[in-house]
Formats: sequence, structure tokens, C-alpha cells
Amino acid sequence: MIRPFNRITIKPEVCMGQPTIRGMRITVAFVLKLLASGMTHEEVLKAYPELEKEDILQTIEYAAWLAGEYHHPIHAYGE
Repeated sequence: MIRPFNRITIKPEVCMGQPTIRGMRITVAFVLKLLASGMTHEEVLKAYPELEKEDILQTIEYAAWLAGEYHHPIHAYGE
């Protein structure tokens, strides 16, 4: 059974339909980039106090879920 991502929202009118955290204008991609840059969960929460610990955990879980999805490979032009 897939766990619902109740903190990840996708609305066409918010951030051009990118997945965001609880409808705020903070995208999943932005949070992941902060973490990938080396920021700790605590540093992200301090820099963006509107976020909650569960937002960060669910962002990581959502990214892992997306990475596990099967996609057909895209071949370079002319292949």
C-alpha cells in the first residue's frame, strides 16, 4: 500500500504545478537542493521556519518514491 503524501501538493496555479510543501511556494525540488547542498534538517528549519520536520521527511520520502518509478529511457536525438 502506498503511503499518502499529505504534505506534498500539486496545484497548476502554484509554482507552475511543481510539487510544493503544503501548498506553500516552497517546492519539493528546492528543499531537496538545500539538503543536497549540505544543509542539515535543523538548518533548513531555521532558515525556513514555516517548514516542519515532517515536511522535510516527507519530501525525502516523495523523492525516493519518484526515483523508484519506472520510466522509459530517453534516447539522444538520432539514436
